[in-house]
Amino acid sequence: MARVISVEMERFPIAGTFTISRGSKTEAEVITVTIAEQGRSGRGECVPYKRYGETMEGVRAAIEAMRGRIAGGIDRIDLLAAMPAGAARNALDCALWDLEAKLTGTPVAAAIGALPTKPLETAYTLSLAEPEAMAAQARANAMRPLLKVKIGGDNDMARIRAVTEAAPESRIILDANEGWTPENVEANLAFAAQHGITLVEQPLPAGKDAMLRRIAHPVPVCADESVHAARDLDALVGLYDAVNIKLDKSGGLTEALELRHRARDLGFGIMVGCMVGTSLAMAPAVLLAQDADFVDLDGPLLLARDREPGLVYEGSLVSPPDRVLWG
Repeated sequence: MARVISVEMERFPIAGTFTISRGSKTEAEVITVTIAEQGRSGRGECVPYKRYGETMEGVRAAIEAMRGRIAGGIDRIDLLAAMPAGAARNALDCALWDLEAKLTGTPVAAAIGALPTKPLETAYTLSLAEPEAMAAQARANAMRPLLKVKIGGDNDMARIRAVTEAAPESRIILDANEGWTPENVEANLAFAAQHGITLVEQPLPAGKDAMLRRIAHPVPVCADESVHAARDLDALVGLYDAVNIKLDKSGGLTEALELRHRARDLGFGIMVGCMVGTSLAMAPAVLLAQDADFVDLDGPLLLARDREPGLVYEGSLVSPPDRVLWG
């Protein structure tokens, strides 16, 4: 029986506004793919990302262009060769994983060696704002063990001081989203170290980060925009201490598993992160992140409403997905 694919563009309101160094948004725009076969169906969600030249319409068109191949039974491995890494392939790859699990009865967690699964402590993201406003965000979330703080402006030392004073018990990851410069990166890293920061993510623009090889890393530095797939890793050895694996960058769980394996072999720390999406987008990442050093899968916590059923969050603990949701 041929597979039937459906594609839906959806919008979920964000609670307030989500701001990073590149701009703000008030809703999560996602594309959901459903692939049905033999009375079962698998789902995948992706978040098109402007930074990587993606639009809702472009990603939908890329998925639609694969309709014949999907109906004809293409598998996840051939999908890697048929499409580039990115959001479109992520939605299809995750839908195929889910469909496979539904058809075979074998949970994805078992298929990828993630059993027994456990709840994970996720970072909670604070939006970029003026230092006083960021301090207020930090105070409101000071009970959370791990905060991810969006920075990347002219006044980052004041922001760092404000959030560390407002949440003194929390471990803090700084995410500059490529917003630092060769002129301020060393001073900012040193200041971060003085204030007990745990990790600094993507301080310099991808492709313009060579100086990270030459300067001290008083705080470990994590690649995000600089790493998409396993093939990117060799060039990052000596530049970065850790890598942030996101399914929307890698183009799905299949490539993300290879990326994680290769990163471990090369000695990188592992963060599993996300775009701002729903529980359907987070579910495969929760399974991928079972042995990660850092987990940043708080997308649903930033939304005004999530899918039903969604992932279960208790404070900063996120439980593995129920198979009704995914996998």
